Amino acid sequence: MSIIATVAVLTIAALHAYILVLEMFLWTTPRARAAFGTSAEFASQTKVLAANQGLYNGFLSAGLVWGAVASDPVGFQARVFFLVCVAVAGVYGAVTSSRKILFVQTVPALVGLLLVLTAR
Repeated sequence: MSIIATVAVLTIAALHAYILVLEMFLWTTPRARAAFGTSAEFASQTKVLAANQGLYNGFLSAGLVWGAVASDPVGFQARVFFLVCVAVAGVYGAVTSSRKILFVQTVPALVGLLLVLTAR
């Protein structure tokens, strides 16, 4: 895998690790509320749901790191699988929550996927 593709995969993994922290641990803070456009009341009421979402983002992050460090063919398969998962989750989030997710999550995942596929 090329260095550029590896950096892209690890950057997307870092993004999802950051989202994990925001959703699981910082959900009710001003920083997370600003990032997700929520009120203090909404954040308080949805804290458990957000933590659950954060956990899923952590799984995506872990899978991407695994794909980046595992040898091929397993590493390649993991990279492709988890990048597709990120892209699909981003599309769903864009349709159901905020169009911003399309640019924050789906576009980077598709760019990463293109880099991974062309590096093969």
